[in-house]
Amino acid sequence: MLKEEFQLFWEYDSPAWAAKFLDAWCTRAMRSRIEPVKKFARTVRAHRELLLRAKKQFSSGIVEGLNNKAKVTMRKAYGYRTFRIAELSLYHVLGKASRAKTRPQILLTKPFGS
Repeated sequence: MLKEEFQLFWEYDSPAWAAKFLDAWCTRAMRSRIEPVKKFARTVRAHRELLLRAKKQFSSGIVEGLNNKAKVTMRKAYGYRTFRIAELSLYHVLGKASRAKTRPQILLTKPFGS
């Protein structure tokens, strides 16, 4: 019963009501005689703030955009000789070129014009 009741936590839109529900549920769970439920309730209490923050809606658009940039860069990197050059290219494209220890260099088999 407590296990199914806990699922109602994810239905709350308001963080304040979700917090009240969580506190009441943990109190009931600690009064039960089932040790695994008590252990879970202690874990929930320890991570209460994290759970309440997880209720907020976040957009993953920025992360998806970075993943797409990395995939495109790696697709272009199939022609590079070493992984190190591909890695430097990723640093450059994803905005961390200043952290790279060396600058990317184009490795050509023949110089231009020969």
